[in-house]
Amino acid sequence: MSALRSTISSGIIRSTSPTHSLLPAASSFKPIKNPCLPQTHKLFTSNSNTFSAPKRGFTCKSQAIPSDNSAPEKVQELHVYELNERDRGSPAYLRLSQKSVNSLGDLVPFSNKIYRGDLEKRIGITSGICILIEHKPEMKGDRYEAIFSFYFGDYGHIAVQGPYLTYQDTYLAITGGSGIFEGVSGQVRLHQIVFPFKIFYTFYLKGIGELPEELLCKPVDPHPAVEAVPAAKACEPHAAIANFTN
Repeated sequence: MSALRSTISSGIIRSTSPTHSLLPAASSFKPIKNPCLPQTHKLFTSNSNTFSAPKRGFTCKSQAIPSDNSAPEKVQELHVYELNERDRGSPAYLRLSQKSVNSLGDLVPFSNKIYRGDLEKRIGITSGICILIEHKPEMKGDRYEAIFSFYFGDYGHIAVQGPYLTYQDTYLAITGGSGIFEGVSGQVRLHQIVFPFKIFYTFYLKGIGELPEELLCKPVDPHPAVEAVPAAKACEPHAAIANFTN
């Protein structure tokens, strides 16, 4: 019996003796270096020179040419007489206001002949409409908003829009064109000579090529007695542009 106790006691003592861990001690760990992997720990060093993007200069330059260095756009003048020779049934007065005096909303479609500024060549017609905006009894006239075009036969046309006053000169905007006038801009001065029969226009054209010599001239000074020369009135070949608009 005493031998059994000795054996058990000996076993217990042996079981409580220090055990050996299957894991190695912490001090035995050593980092494993893999030559295939980059040493990324260097990216996080406090030295700012270790990781920095290459420095490159950046300059933003405008493509636009400064206005003070750009050459002014060429302006070409064109002189035109519009004459109502009372042979086209123009103008037609449409009293949409249904009032006895000229009133807002009345419409005036019109079409007249146009001649070169020297009155020696027929060059086409005008065609458009005026919308009455205000009757001005103190001025013995009216204010219209005009939308119309000048047709120059095979050369194309010029479209204009703006104020049309029966009692003083005005400037209208050139809104576009066709033919040689494609892309045109600028303005036109409307000079009333005898409303609505004789009007003198001076165009200030921009954005187009050189005007043909056939349309250019030294204009006759506007006055109430101006008339086209008989050959131009008769549209004789030498006194009219080819295929002029009629």
